[in-house]
Amino acid sequence: MRVFMLGWEFPPFISGGLGTACFGLTRALDRLGVEVLFVLPRAVTNPEGSHVEILSPATAAAEGKIIDTTGLFRHTQFRAVAATLRPYARPDEARTEDEDVAGGRLAPGRGRPRRRRRGAQAAAAGITAPPADNYAGDLFSEIERYAALAAALAIDEEFDVIHAHDWMTYLAGMAVQAETGRPLVVHVHSTEFDRSGLHVNQRIYDIERAGMHAATKVICVSHLTRSIVLKHYAVDPRKVEVVYNAIDESDAPPVELPPITRDDKIVLFLGRVTMQKGPEYFLAAAKRVLEVMDNVRFVMAGSGDMIRRMIEMAAEMGIGHKVLFTGFLRGNDVRRIYRMADLYVMPSVSEPFGLTPLEALSNDVPVLISKQSGVAEVLKHALKVDFWDVDEMANKIIAVLRHPPLHATLRDHGSFEVKRFSWTDSAENCLKVYTAALGPTAS
Repeated sequence: MRVFMLGWEFPPFISGGLGTACFGLTRALDRLGVEVLFVLPRAVTNPEGSHVEILSPATAAAEGKIIDTTGLFRHTQFRAVAATLRPYARPDEARTEDEDVAGGRLAPGRGRPRRRRRGAQAAAAGITAPPADNYAGDLFSEIERYAALAAALAIDEEFDVIHAHDWMTYLAGMAVQAETGRPLVVHVHSTEFDRSGLHVNQRIYDIERAGMHAATKVICVSHLTRSIVLKHYAVDPRKVEVVYNAIDESDAPPVELPPITRDDKIVLFLGRVTMQKGPEYFLAAAKRVLEVMDNVRFVMAGSGDMIRRMIEMAAEMGIGHKVLFTGFLRGNDVRRIYRMADLYVMPSVSEPFGLTPLEALSNDVPVLISKQSGVAEVLKHALKVDFWDVDEMANKIIAVLRHPPLHATLRDHGSFEVKRFSWTDSAENCLKVYTAALGPTAS
């Protein structure tokens, strides 16, 4: 099987996030022998920003290179839809299936739907390419450009199924589907209701809804997310499947740390500092903890639109000297902060899954998570609390910090439990979804 994979990012070992999930799943599919063509929206020049060196399709073809500088992948190609790619919407250019066969672009009998004009179907759906020199711009213009160029790239590729990760790639998925007739699988890592509550961005919601309804199959990262998809997007429940995210411990080499001799206990928040992640509830619980325990430091690691407000909030509460704001962390710094922590807290208001608790457990850190998270469905050896119940959150933080046997039980059992989560299992479940999307004739 060959998969045309559409992903907006593909970072290195950054805690949580869409890019980490894309990497874990793609690498697991690759290990299973699945051929993946992973299409990114732009070239990545920062060596810390990608596992792979990304070149545009035109450059890669000219140099005859399949790019993977790390040796992590055997069956996966990486392409970036850069400005050198030819424009997509050219309704005056005719090319039929017979011409594809004659030109060597399509094997006889392959069964690609006949086209009269390249881009005609996608153009009819309102998806066209911006001018070739107009790569910069707002997010929506880049999404539309990515859709047009991904569809153009797909014309000369052979694959069985399209896999689009999250809303930024749904337009691209629909464009490729319209152009090739291949089944589309959309992967819902989060929804606009998770990110914005009830105050959704209508334009994003419309893209999400269109992608889910156009898809042959919809993958959700938890039953929590599936319920949102069914309730708010009116998607046919027969085509919505749940595939949990995972963690690959082999990707994280051990980090040697000097012994921590100070008496302070460390409680960690790590993630985007946004409404969805509940940072204000973390600080509210911190204040209550500090009213009865003085030897506790709270660390808020991450960046986001609420970071300034959180710094001000800590100062207003009179706990600013007990809260450390680290900014965005990556790589070894993430693993070091986990290893220093006595407890990891994820107070998310709405978390489709939540990879960071698995990462914390894999680093021998007990976790306290909100009941409003997908990972709460599958983790048994974790403390759980409603995100809004800051008194109960504080009580459970105090219990873990004051009672070493509780801390040790949560740490040891949680560390053992996290070994059950495998990207290979997730990839095998995705393969089942692909097969179902291809229909009864799929082998």
